[in-house]
Amino acid sequence: MKKYLIFIFSFAALYILFQLSTGAILTVLYKPDLSSMTAISNQEVVFEKTSNIPFFSIFIFLSSTIAYFLSQKIGRTSKASTDLLRF
Repeated sequence: MKKYLIFIFSFAALYILFQLSTGAILTVLYKPDLSSMTAISNQEVVFEKTSNIPFFSIFIFLSSTIAYFLSQKIGRTSKASTDLLRF
């Protein structure tokens, strides 16, 4: 149960971190299409193009893999320290 909780919390934290960093990167790299603007006073933002890269599935796979290995490592070290205390 302890490994499961470690996995869930680390997965959620890594997933949120990857989503926030992806959003920040996409926001920084956004370049509006100036030819689609009809007037200078127009304050409307137009999002026409979408990315073809499946960020969602890549980040789920990456965060779950890191969370799995992190839970295995933390679970193993906490079990080893518990065994040392018994002797």
